[in-house]
Amino acid sequence: MRILITGGAGYIGSVLTPALLSLGHEVTVLDNFMFGQSSLTDCCHFSTFQVVRGDCRNELLMEKLVAGADVIIPLAALVGAPLCDRDRIAANSTNYEAIEMLCRIASKEQRILIAVTNSGYGVGEKGKYCTEDTPLRPISLYGTTKVKAEESVLRRENSISFRLATVFGVSPRMRIDLLVNDFVYRAVNDRAVVVFEGHFKRNYIHVRDVARVFAHGLEHFEAMKGKAYNVGLDDANLSKLELCSVIQRHLPRFVFLEAPIGEDPDKRDYIVSNARIAAAGFKPEWDLHRGIDELIRGFTILRNSVYSNV
Repeated sequence: MRILITGGAGYIGSVLTPALLSLGHEVTVLDNFMFGQSSLTDCCHFSTFQVVRGDCRNELLMEKLVAGADVIIPLAALVGAPLCDRDRIAANSTNYEAIEMLCRIASKEQRILIAVTNSGYGVGEKGKYCTEDTPLRPISLYGTTKVKAEESVLRRENSISFRLATVFGVSPRMRIDLLVNDFVYRAVNDRAVVVFEGHFKRNYIHVRDVARVFAHGLEHFEAMKGKAYNVGLDDANLSKLELCSVIQRHLPRFVFLEAPIGEDPDKRDYIVSNARIAAAGFKPEWDLHRGIDELIRGFTILRNSVYSNV
């Protein structure tokens, strides 16, 4: 297939792009390279790989690129609440308006597979799993833009939405600011972390399983289209303090404590059911323990704050 990935040089795209190329697909990446990353250089030996430096909000450019694609995977976004709050206009125009424009210019025959976030659930009910039918109540601009983008995509034919749990793991375009990555980085380098509101729960998924779920969606598209799917680990609906305990099993000298005062600006707190994606035949390969081991090795190499979004 001919696949267009916007934001394909980002944290997820830098894992997904080579994975799809290795499966024999033709892949074109559109990215503005806003972080100066060189994460796709290892893809250049594929004759089936093309890269365009540009902006996903440029309608003339998008019309040209979309016309040559069978499948569009829009990953381009300002990711995370802090980055969106820093530039709210760009967050809305990139995360939502660019997706609305994409849905307008794409034909009904073209397939769109979008990655959004399960942060749209906001604050869940204690002890109750959020399913794809749970009302969406985002509590950040980031979550709001992603909920609106998903609505636009699922209104059209031939679309799938993946509501990703908090992603972790090593990527060629690394991000240290993601929760698991951040805590492991601190455990490796500082051997300590202070946790704010440590009872808040989230779900997690490895970046390579995110790439795998897109490949799964392409392979089983007809059976899966028209729906949203939570994508996370069933055994990783964990509070921040529980996550620290898991990390401590790998790094026994790691010390963590909960701050008696102060707040986490990210108020998400929910547990998630991943039953629908499991029923569609997808099973993650990377659990937290395997991912933490990988991150420990990675953070022996990476020791620079440039590997974050803010």
